[in-house]
Amino acid sequence: MTERREFIRKSLMGSAGVALAGMSMSAKSYGKIMGANDRMHLAVIGIRGQGTNHINQFCKLKESRNVVIKTLCDVDENTWAEKVKLVNDRVGDKPGTAYDMRRVFEDPEVDALSFATPNHWHALGTIWACQAGKHVYVEKPASHNVFEGRKMIEAARKYDSIVQVGFQNRSIKNVMDAMKFLHDGNIGEVYMAKGLCYKPRNSFGISRDSTPPEGLHYDLWLGPAPYRAYNEKKGHYNWHWHWDTGNGDTGNQGPHQFDVARWGLNKNEHPVSVYSSGDIYGMTPQQCSQETPNTQTSIFKYDDGKILEFETRGRYTHGESSLDIKIGNMFYGTDGYLELNGSTWKAFRQDEKEPFASSQEAAPQEPGSNVLAAPGGAEHYANFLDAIRDGKKESLNCDIMEGYYSSALPLIANISYRLERGLKFMGDYEKFANDTEADTMLTRPSRPPYVVPEQV
Repeated sequence: MTERREFIRKSLMGSAGVALAGMSMSAKSYGKIMGANDRMHLAVIGIRGQGTNHINQFCKLKESRNVVIKTLCDVDENTWAEKVKLVNDRVGDKPGTAYDMRRVFEDPEVDALSFATPNHWHALGTIWACQAGKHVYVEKPASHNVFEGRKMIEAARKYDSIVQVGFQNRSIKNVMDAMKFLHDGNIGEVYMAKGLCYKPRNSFGISRDSTPPEGLHYDLWLGPAPYRAYNEKKGHYNWHWHWDTGNGDTGNQGPHQFDVARWGLNKNEHPVSVYSSGDIYGMTPQQCSQETPNTQTSIFKYDDGKILEFETRGRYTHGESSLDIKIGNMFYGTDGYLELNGSTWKAFRQDEKEPFASSQEAAPQEPGSNVLAAPGGAEHYANFLDAIRDGKKESLNCDIMEGYYSSALPLIANISYRLERGLKFMGDYEKFANDTEADTMLTRPSRPPYVVPEQV
């Protein structure tokens, strides 16, 4: 462990120091060894929306995992007071605050960070954190584009950082049981998986460009994204529906079900082809500034011919299957099919009308137990902290490599959608076949000084 920390310290003095220009690193953070009884200090970066969930989940784990939230970081200072109070009310601690994540990386007492920033900040924030010797929990999708995701893997491996991606289904027992059921051949060979993201959303309106509100550090909010004038309809949460900062609902809620679909197919590789089509329905440009589609169908094929289908419906719709699934998955095998709605699943044999297997009710948690069984609860965060304790990325339920493969699916689907054509993908090279235009969309220029480096 000491040798690893010394390697990181020397690396930061060299090439990594360029990427972290202006950041003063203390050797203390690299000499610190995480013992089984040491208190772990966390920082949460991005504390609106999903960031609030990060705060709540880590607060749940204070006693069982000996962890404390030391710092809350958000470029919008208007969020600070409410979230500091939240932590204080939950666990009696009063965390510090910062608006620039680089200041958090300088803190030698911070062991790990969780990122719930907009998608366009996931990669650079994670890379900087790894370079600073920190461990990372990063929200889905792992990255805003394919190139950035690969750089995240390289940074995690180079600096020996534990990096977990926020695909919480990976830590939900009933979902894990369903995947084992599929992989054990109980519906025959699974040849097709389908993911559903049916979330009706109304127009969020339009507004004129304006001056950023006081307390919002807008240049930092933009970070690696191209410069654009501040517009409240392209900022907080609405960033999801603009290509420079988000990936639409296919790349918002969708990645969770993409991950389960790929998991069920047992595919640890990229598909060989993708075709995606859709549009914005039910609203006009005069009603909404949204760029990403609210209705989108994507079809992927793997090298062995297996198929992954994904459907995003952003208007009014019914559910699918006997479970009335709107956010979930279906799997089709040579001997039957399986429906998965949240953590509830049923399996049907051939054309039988009654299921021959189904999920079990979760057993209640025993008082004082470290077992956390509530779906969507703290299990995934606990798994991240446990992996830091044992120092093994293999302990993670969703290591950055797993998260990257699943995140890449909606990312390349969106490229097909925007180019309005099917694409052949060469997974070994992570390039499209004979398509320079599509290749340029696998990455994008970063805005200095917020540059995702070629060499991490």
